[in-house]
Amino acid sequence: MTYDTRRLNRFNAQCIWKFRRKNKIFQAPGRVNLIGEHIDYNGGYVFPAAIDKVSTVAVRRRQDSIIKLYATDLQYIVEADLNNLDQYKNLKWGNYQLGVIDQIIKKGMKIKGAEFIFDDKVPLGSGLSSSAAIEVVTAYAILQLYGYKMDKLDVALLCQKAEHEYVGVKCGIMDQFASAMGLKDNAMLLDCNSLQYEYIPIKLDNYSIIISNTNKKRSLGSSMYNKRRSECERALADMQKKFPEKKYLCDFSYKEFISCADDIKDADCKNRAEHAVCENLRVLDSVKALRKNDISSFCKYLNLSHISLRDLYEVSCKELDVLVENAWMQKDVLGSRMTGAGFGGCTVSIVKSESVKEFIEDISKVYLEIIGHSASFYICNISDGVKEI
Repeated sequence: MTYDTRRLNRFNAQCIWKFRRKNKIFQAPGRVNLIGEHIDYNGGYVFPAAIDKVSTVAVRRRQDSIIKLYATDLQYIVEADLNNLDQYKNLKWGNYQLGVIDQIIKKGMKIKGAEFIFDDKVPLGSGLSSSAAIEVVTAYAILQLYGYKMDKLDVALLCQKAEHEYVGVKCGIMDQFASAMGLKDNAMLLDCNSLQYEYIPIKLDNYSIIISNTNKKRSLGSSMYNKRRSECERALADMQKKFPEKKYLCDFSYKEFISCADDIKDADCKNRAEHAVCENLRVLDSVKALRKNDISSFCKYLNLSHISLRDLYEVSCKELDVLVENAWMQKDVLGSRMTGAGFGGCTVSIVKSESVKEFIEDISKVYLEIIGHSASFYICNISDGVKEI
């Protein structure tokens, strides 16, 4: 592994386009999950959409076994040998890319080395799945580079497995799925149990999707993410004593949950289970509202989702709550909630388009006064998934 601390000015964003003729260029988007949080690993429905914040990579072959990773916003190079990929799992940056390459090799695909230049526009640590975008674009790029055809859903599954086994985060499938399978102007209703999915058109008329970033960095690996998964597993084990046929928390109706809630020994585990069961139902009800073009009702479910994530699942934080609760007080905001794993990251708000500027100004001022540092804001459009450009 090599870190070159010299300034890598030749690997700035413009170089990707300058060498377009020599390199293949790919991009994969981040995602916003409109509703359905922390239930992808509980067998529930989620409702993500790919967004126009993307990870772009230029890639070219090498004739040896060396992988070189450059980034336009980093001052070092990561160099790894395909014959010894296990030794790079703890890299600060580069382990997500090497993890998916490791999975490709384990599938028996014959590849040699490659050089990648990354230009990432998905804010890191924001809860918009910058890691999934990097994984998906890396996997798709090297598969295309060496002539392998793989269904995009299989690319997403490969990336999820890499994150489990190489990075050490037991993520659900949603993030990689959204980055691989996104469709412009559509969100995706995904059954995380069966992997059945449906594209749902997003018609917000005169409203816009605004992402507000707390700028509080957090890492899934070092957060309470894995602990929440464990608490859900413990709750499920207690509930299965009465319902042994149920495989996931989201297999339970609310009535069934109530009938066995007292069997859950730990109070925190009970709260986690209640969130998962109810959040799953909220996803389905919110999509029904969208089908009727009832944006107001759809957004009410977003608000209820945040309350549940804050009070039952306990993955919100002061920064997220300040953004959401002040968004709720804005007259032209229909709904707002945290999105992503929590403990920092972003919120998603549905704001009347003509009031977006005022919304950003007002929330910025309040957030700075209370938290002491600035938030960032993005007007998001729903985009396509991974592709060659």
